[in-house]
Amino acid sequence: MSEQHPLLDYFLNAADGRFPEADGGATVVPALPDGLECSVAFTGHAVVATALPYREIEAHRPDGYGACLAPGFLCHLAGPQGWVGVTDVTLVARGTGGPPRLPERADADRHPRVRFARETRGAVRVHGDARGLVTLAHGLAGRLELGIEATRPGQGTGAALLRDALTLIPAGHPIFAAIAPGNARSLRSFLTTGFTPIGSEALIRPARPR
Repeated sequence: MSEQHPLLDYFLNAADGRFPEADGGATVVPALPDGLECSVAFTGHAVVATALPYREIEAHRPDGYGACLAPGFLCHLAGPQGWVGVTDVTLVARGTGGPPRLPERADADRHPRVRFARETRGAVRVHGDARGLVTLAHGLAGRLELGIEATRPGQGTGAALLRDALTLIPAGHPIFAAIAPGNARSLRSFLTTGFTPIGSEALIRPARPR
């Protein structure tokens, strides 16, 4: 069994309401598997997962007050030819368990959300019905992540799909989501169904010598 990535402890602790000290500092941890890196902002403290040496990161001063998600710092992590994902709000909820209300779907392999999930996450499962689809996967640092795509957005469709998606997660188990702040409709759906913001994050695929 592979060793748990240290960033996962930060996410699980935040899910329980235990956050790093708001000292304005930044903690550097090893890069993620599969060549990915990330920068995560909690309240007053940052966590950066990278293969770059600590002194190089420290020189760019990615403080816990937002600088860890500044465009210049993220571009430095990625390198000139690297990829920087959007900055997302990090949310967490708890599975409700019970009889699963969404069947698995085998017809969505070409869907953009499914393709992206498989490019950046592991063990991707796809569920859904006529209202849309749900992806469940092992994401940042191995945390369990959920994404949705409503076929007919509006009129509470997204929230209803999310409530049914939570039945796919064992009761009490933390489930995470990353939502672009500008995607207000989706963000409202997640907040309505009990997801709580715990920070913000940006995923990076660097292109530099290892």
